[in-house]
Amino acid sequence: MWKTVEKILKEKGISVYKLSKMTDIPDNTLRNYRLKKSDPSFTNACKIADALNVKLDDLRERK
Repeated sequence: MWKTVEKILKEKGISVYKLSKMTDIPDNTLRNYRLKKSDPSFTNACKIADALNVKLDDLRERK
């Protein structure tokens, strides 16, 4: 999921720090998602999708 989030962040010119402020998800938690130390909960995935104005399904990485 995070590869897709990073792509959208880059397209929209949003930093991880700004995403943290938009979602009320701690910056450190977002960085852990980025480093694949943990996966976002459903609630946090929804917050990220809402902040980026995309559908939750758009964040899925299909294999």
